[in-house]
Amino acid sequence: MRVTFLGTSGAVPTTHRNPSAIHVEREGDRLLFDCGEGTQRQMMRYGAGFDVEHVFLTHLHGDHVLGLPGLVQTWDFNDRERPLAIHAPAGTRERIEGLVSVTGERPSYPVRVNQVRAGDVALSREEYEVRAVEVEHRTNAVGYALVEDDRKGRFDRQKAEEEFGIPPGPKYSKLHDGQAVEHDGQTIEPEEVVGPPRPGRTVVYTGDTRPCDGVREAAEGADLLVHDSMFGHERRDRAVETAHSTAREAAEVARDAGVKRLALTHISSRYAGGGWHDLEAEAADVFDGDRAFVADDGLLAEVPYPDADRDFTLERYRD
Repeated sequence: MRVTFLGTSGAVPTTHRNPSAIHVEREGDRLLFDCGEGTQRQMMRYGAGFDVEHVFLTHLHGDHVLGLPGLVQTWDFNDRERPLAIHAPAGTRERIEGLVSVTGERPSYPVRVNQVRAGDVALSREEYEVRAVEVEHRTNAVGYALVEDDRKGRFDRQKAEEEFGIPPGPKYSKLHDGQAVEHDGQTIEPEEVVGPPRPGRTVVYTGDTRPCDGVREAAEGADLLVHDSMFGHERRDRAVETAHSTAREAAEVARDAGVKRLALTHISSRYAGGGWHDLEAEAADVFDGDRAFVADDGLLAEVPYPDADRDFTLERYRD
């Protein structure tokens, strides 16, 4: 699973940070979460690809949606025919439809707006789903959790051959699919040659939020939590006033939820230049050192399966 940070600024962009957007690629599926101004150019610049069928909007503040009209129009210019689904908080359909047709013309391809509330499954696929998550912001808002199903346990081929005398063939598939098989007058149950189910991955994206139980619950044991971290803790009063989080508060949520990695994003323009290092250090005091990082535009995170023999990796874009 590849997570590309396309926009990591707070409400105001900087010369180095675009407004909010992240791109997730999972086994060929490409999903876009939020779509701040200039997102389509970021997609080109960082090689995310335009083959997106689902856009997930956390809320309708401009820094999260103003890139949508241009992206929808570009798809139209490129003769897109495949349907587009836009998932967004309940009660926002008319405003989103207005954004999509802001020039007075509707796109030539089908566009569907799917309204969701916290707890709803916004997208269901064979091996994963995207769920809406309760957040706490000063407008109608949700976060999203991409949650993979458990995978089949590992098939012990050596045991199947040596202990039960089963040669490679269709019986292997049946056992791996959970079906008992008959061989040489005995019944072999799947659990005799198949290990326990292996966990999938979970990535949670909060959008804008105060620390809240909804995020903690959704992020329990997550492989990656992408959390609003607009301010340093010295400006906690401002964070409360604007319904955002500090880096320390985001780290506390990550610690309490037992997540593996924390990405700090939605960084205020006041930390332009090197100021973001202070946010990273602040989070590290709470959440085990280098497991927390400030996301930059163009940063690519590779999220492995929990039982993989490779580690979580970060690759920073270089011009």
